[in-house]
Amino acid sequence: MEGSTLTHLDREGRAQMVDVSQKPSTSRVAVASCMVKMGKKAMDALVEKSVPKGDVYSTARIAGILAAKRVDELIPLCHPLPLNFVQVEFELLPDVQTVKITAEARTDAKTGVEMEAMTAVSIAALTVYDMLKGIEKGITITDIQLEYKSGGKSGVWKRGDCSPTL
Repeated sequence: MEGSTLTHLDREGRAQMVDVSQKPSTSRVAVASCMVKMGKKAMDALVEKSVPKGDVYSTARIAGILAAKRVDELIPLCHPLPLNFVQVEFELLPDVQTVKITAEARTDAKTGVEMEAMTAVSIAALTVYDMLKGIEKGITITDIQLEYKSGGKSGVWKRGDCSPTL
């Protein structure tokens, strides 16, 4: 990585939290997504809302929001952020026996909310798995990825035609 510095390492190569004290606070948004793939029996239970453990989407939505609020406790060197908004949404894709989970996080801070959005979809997906594992053990979580981010020095980045509003 010629010409660049590794921001999470000090002069001796030890891990460190990046000092953002001199950066201005800006409005920041991040959107992330993932896929939860399952078999017919689990998909049918979701469609029919007959999952024995209860309301999968409400439980997974709350888990994702709670996880976004605790990223600094889960991911080493992440800064605690005052989240203004976290939203977790689910899109049922029965033809491919998949649930697409999307999360949006917003803040006004000195660093971005990408990790908050990605953690929200990850924990929401794990919660979907937990709610459905009694029906099917072979559920797969894939494609955890950033879709959109804005704010800060690097500005806007987006994958395809993603927009910040879910």
